[in-house]
Amino acid sequence: KKPRPKKEDFADKGNPNHMTKRLVNPAESPVLTPTKAASKGMNSNTQEKLSDSALTIPQGSADSPRSNSLDSCMSGHVKHHTGGDCRWEAVQLATSRDSPLSLVHFRLLKRLGYGDIGSVYLVELRGTDTFFAMKVMDKESLISRNKLIRAQTEREILGLLDHPFLPTLYTHFETDKFYCLVMEYCCGGNLHSLRQKQLHKHFSEQAARFYASEVLLALEYLHMLGIVYRDLKPENVLVRDGGHIMLSDFDLSLRCSVSPMLVKSSSVHAGPNGIEKGLANTEGVSNGCIQPSAFFPRMLSMSMSKRNRNKTKSDLSLHGLQTMEFNAEPTDARSMSFVGTHEYLAPEIIRGEGHGSAVDWWTFGIFLYELLHGMTPFKGNGNRATLSNVVEQPLRFPESPPVSNVARDLIRGLLTKDPQKRIATKRGATEIKQHPFFEGVNWALVRSAHPPSVPDPVDFRQYLGKEKKAAEPKTGSGQFEYF
Repeated sequence: KKPRPKKEDFADKGNPNHMTKRLVNPAESPVLTPTKAASKGMNSNTQEKLSDSALTIPQGSADSPRSNSLDSCMSGHVKHHTGGDCRWEAVQLATSRDSPLSLVHFRLLKRLGYGDIGSVYLVELRGTDTFFAMKVMDKESLISRNKLIRAQTEREILGLLDHPFLPTLYTHFETDKFYCLVMEYCCGGNLHSLRQKQLHKHFSEQAARFYASEVLLALEYLHMLGIVYRDLKPENVLVRDGGHIMLSDFDLSLRCSVSPMLVKSSSVHAGPNGIEKGLANTEGVSNGCIQPSAFFPRMLSMSMSKRNRNKTKSDLSLHGLQTMEFNAEPTDARSMSFVGTHEYLAPEIIRGEGHGSAVDWWTFGIFLYELLHGMTPFKGNGNRATLSNVVEQPLRFPESPPVSNVARDLIRGLLTKDPQKRIATKRGATEIKQHPFFEGVNWALVRSAHPPSVPDPVDFRQYLGKEKKAAEPKTGSGQFEYF
């Protein structure tokens, strides 16, 4: 199967479609990404040879870091879901030394792949026996292509994340020539390559439900923080060593404001009238982002105190808390950017009408369809035909492989072309979780579920003694060799 065209191909090189727009508002510039290659398994297009400049570090750059640790807001901060991760201790030990953290502190072992403006390497922090995926971005390229803000926004988003199905940013630093992001390494490849390895090139419904449930929780968390992802596809879903997933590639993400809500009805059929706003305390909301733990308990207590003072305990149980649902969907998000991957683009993006967080639920529907059928529903003979199909063609399901009625029903709801009628547009992930397709999923214990596939462990001993000397410049070149 030919790889899908990169999202930058049609946004930057001029799509003949008149709606093609790119970052009309600089404030909503998406971010640069830990590429889909931050894993062991990659598509063939991610293994192409990079330029020599991606392999060498100019003399002086490696010894001239401008910053050597997380921002002040992250300094000394260990993300809660990785509290027992030895990599935090290794990074903190390295950053506490006299010399600032820089490229010379890492052994670059293997190029994992590259993205629009950055390359990703498997690296070892010297003297610690800890391994990371390092995203290296060339400053000159960022500036010349007017994408410096995107790189900065990516770092800010990664710094916000603290979730088991999203990347962990351990540290970041810059040299005279490069910006470097140090993240966790996923050894299991991505869901696109894993799907290709299945017997009939598609997942079973049980396996698709597992991966979709973890992706859904990641999207819910992003929306809670006021981040619209905009680039969900199997290539961007990496597989960790334990078989669970990690969403990656944030170069198209949009940051926006979000307001917490309480939803009255627990029924999946409850419409937008079932949403009650203004019950949440806004403490913990800053710069358009929400820290979930800052308001959730208070939100329930406010509801109890204001609306249920005179009710008995049984009344509260039957008519109060049981019917109140948490919701933090960024329904007011708006963007005019023409961004995404052809086969996953939502109709409102193609039509140039402006879009919001509902595009993530459209892409979630395409994602689930591809996991179950091994293909996307609107793919045409070319990019123009694909875009036309998304807007004009009705959704169809192939006769084979057989898919349950509840799976088809959920996909139909997600792939509703009118974003205002699309499932989850108003109530977010809460509505999708209640759909019969996810019946039996214990959302509180998803991390404890047994994955359909667990990748083989990586033997890092294979890299012992393979690194060339990095302390001396190449003769006559003035550059440090790291391979």
